[in-house]
Amino acid sequence: MYKNPVAPELSDTSDQTGVRPLKILLPLLALVASAQPVQAQGESDIDTALAAAAEDELSGVTSIVIMQDGALLAEHYFDEGGANAVRNTRSATKTVTGMLAGIAIADGTLGLDAKIPGFFPEHEPLNPDLRKENVTVEDLLTMSSIAECNDSNSFSRGNEERMYLIEDWVGFYLDLPVRGFPAWSARPEDSPYGRAFSYCTAGVVTLGAVIEKATGKQLEDFAATRLFAPLGIDKAEWQFSPLGVAMGGGGLALTSKSLASLGQLFLDSGKAGQTQVFSSDWASASLEPHASIDDGRGFEYGYLFWIQPFSVGGETVSARLMSGNGGNKVIVQPETNSVTVITTTNFGQRDAHAKSERLYEKYILPVLHQNHGGGTTH
Repeated sequence: MYKNPVAPELSDTSDQTGVRPLKILLPLLALVASAQPVQAQGESDIDTALAAAAEDELSGVTSIVIMQDGALLAEHYFDEGGANAVRNTRSATKTVTGMLAGIAIADGTLGLDAKIPGFFPEHEPLNPDLRKENVTVEDLLTMSSIAECNDSNSFSRGNEERMYLIEDWVGFYLDLPVRGFPAWSARPEDSPYGRAFSYCTAGVVTLGAVIEKATGKQLEDFAATRLFAPLGIDKAEWQFSPLGVAMGGGGLALTSKSLASLGQLFLDSGKAGQTQVFSSDWASASLEPHASIDDGRGFEYGYLFWIQPFSVGGETVSARLMSGNGGNKVIVQPETNSVTVITTTNFGQRDAHAKSERLYEKYILPVLHQNHGGGTTH
């Protein structure tokens, strides 16, 4: 398995770091000619819809893979790598770490209520506090621990860009001070689900290390045997910390069809063929809201899944997203029984997420919705 030293631009906050967006790989004309031939025999409604997309909406897109009702509906590649290329989807990795936690929990080696500091007795943390001693696995899965860690705030002590400057990333998280709640910020007990959301890559890095401690296996090896092998995934490129810990918070590169198969697991109640990869209860719990994101957009958060509303046909449907910098998305949409993968090279662009979401909502979701008789309001 390929090991690559991690670069400090793995997840979503490099939108604010000045990382240069990569060059568009193909102009629109070539993109449409190669992937969406107009009125081609056997052309799908998805192909027709994507052919209508504007150049700006498709710029930087490297692949689109769509599954519905467990079958491949569309598969298009717009870069030189094609179907066999692995693509770095940055923070979409976090959801993979959530899946691995679910497998360990089903095995009985890990629990939702397990206290994080107990896995690192050798570490004497800075800023000791009893509240830090009570941080659990579920707190890290829901981005709601008491640590002062906010990747969306460049002033945050726990911002991921600060983590990349030191050697011990897990120690970085364990040393963080307790988070403050000024009058304009909702405390956990006053928040929906009793949790105050704060996006924290360092916490998920630490969760990956906890999984290693609980299972006695390196995260990449545990993933290879227990998650990837049942799905037939044999190409995975992990990033690693300076101390050699697999980066559970971002940077894992997989093929686009592998990403689709990971999303499909949640629609198939955790099963891949005859293999129960993780429990059906975990599949359901991961997609349920456990924290509210207080930014006015109506977003919620599951177990390392974004929960986001989309409009289609006069209805509002709820999708669950694995999401990474550049607008990289794996969109699990239960109402239409579909999985949509959009990979891009729009790293560091402030509107990258919105661009991919427009592409999905405007061109892809209406076809999926129509295929299911108009869908169901959620």
